[in-house]
Amino acid sequence: MQYRKLGNSGMYVSAIALGNWATHGETVDQDVATACVLKALDLGITTFDTADAYANTKAETMLGEALTGVRREGIEIMTKAFFPTGTGKNDRGLSRKHVMESINGSLRRLQTDYVDVYQAHRYDYETPLTETMGAFADIVHAGKAHYIGVSEWTVEEIRAGAALASELGIQLVSSQPQYNMLWRVIEAEVVPACAELGITQVCWSPLAQGVLTGKYDGGRSVPSASRFTSEDGALKTEHKFMQTQVLERVEKLKPIAEDLGVPLATLAVAWVLANPNVSAAIVGASRPEQLDDTVKAAELVLDRETLDRIDGALGDVIERDPAKVESFPERV
Repeated sequence: MQYRKLGNSGMYVSAIALGNWATHGETVDQDVATACVLKALDLGITTFDTADAYANTKAETMLGEALTGVRREGIEIMTKAFFPTGTGKNDRGLSRKHVMESINGSLRRLQTDYVDVYQAHRYDYETPLTETMGAFADIVHAGKAHYIGVSEWTVEEIRAGAALASELGIQLVSSQPQYNMLWRVIEAEVVPACAELGITQVCWSPLAQGVLTGKYDGGRSVPSASRFTSEDGALKTEHKFMQTQVLERVEKLKPIAEDLGVPLATLAVAWVLANPNVSAAIVGASRPEQLDDTVKAAELVLDRETLDRIDGALGDVIERDPAKVESFPERV
């Protein structure tokens, strides 16, 4: 395993982080979740990412249970707040009320006294940024989190948040965007600004929600357990990654992976880690053995020729528009 600094902090994270979005509490039970976490630890993964809204808070509970008995100082736990955790009007967003209540709920479910990074899961346009950052600062100063991070914030929002964090005496060290071979919307604006500000990326969906494993075989295969398979067995083609031209282009990546002697999934994660502003790529697992291929990506160095071949294979299906950072205009 490779370990990288998180932002301009002194803390290291594992280059591969285990996330539990759409797995713990949704597609896997506690026994499998625990097996995946223990496998991750065996492979050198020390960083675990979750959020209070995942599986309606169950994901945090299951991660906390899976980490029972693990030396707390030897791991890094990242969680988030913003999305609904209840039906009340204040059970969402980044108001001081919700943020302060959310950190306490997360710590209880995770069975820990603190998290290493507490993240704003989205930007809250209904709450003044000063209120949100003030609450985050109080959480850090109370010892309930070491650092703060953001997820899917625009470059302007990141700059404003970093400035306020500095004024409040806390460190905004990470940005958690969607980033993969197909979705590169952070490259033009977010990455340069973060490099300037001492912020690094912890990327979700490095496999484009499974598309970059190649399992859809150019649109010809319909995996039975896929999130993109409908009840009648057909592909759900409305998603941006499930368009015919995208799936056909992904097929062109397979010879590149074969030439390197690695699975396509390994190549895809290694591509994310090739960006010098990336500290970690978050992978999921519904079976422990799935981690074997993705962990190999931490040691796979891609040369310029390989990177150019990837760009040539994908061509115009690569999305680069910085306006498509997935920030929400209102609470959900």
